[in-house]
Amino acid sequence: MEHEAEQLSARPALETEGLRFLHVTVGSLLASYGWYIVFCCILFYVVFQKLSVQLRALRHRQLVPAEATLEPDVVVKRQEALAAARLRMQEELNAQVEKHKEKLRQVEEEKRRQKIEMWDSMQEGRSYRGNARKPPEEDNPGPSTSSVVPKRKSDKKPLRGSGYNPLTGEGGGACSWRPGRRGPSAGG
Repeated sequence: MEHEAEQLSARPALETEGLRFLHVTVGSLLASYGWYIVFCCILFYVVFQKLSVQLRALRHRQLVPAEATLEPDVVVKRQEALAAARLRMQEELNAQVEKHKEKLRQVEEEKRRQKIEMWDSMQEGRSYRGNARKPPEEDNPGPSTSSVVPKRKSDKKPLRGSGYNPLTGEGGGACSWRPGRRGPSAGG
């Protein structure tokens, strides 16, 4: 009995010493390389996730051709549906192109019409900017004399005085330019 008691008391001491050794070893390992271990675990997790997704996709790709070889009717229907969808999309695209071409034609026709109106107004001696308002002469149909066009006298006033010359600086208002001094710079 004494021998058995000795073995029971020796065992917890041995286990305690083993736990203490394990605690010191693991504690010093985590203290020295803890962050490296954490980052490696995260990296392994991410790599494992990426590889598992790729393996699933690879398996799926291998299963799809196997299904296609088993059921050719499904493949033919799928290809017909794809061709019909492409044809529909092409028709929609062609319709959009035709609409765009029609808009471009209308824009070009409008530009051409405006140019003709501008040319006619220039020939009549009117300003082409005043296309919206028409003179009262056009309202009355009558003989037109396009060979002799009376011109209006312009009431343009000079912007500055009659003696204005920008190079001399005379006759100007508050802004007058004068050339700088000649000679060396006045730096010290």
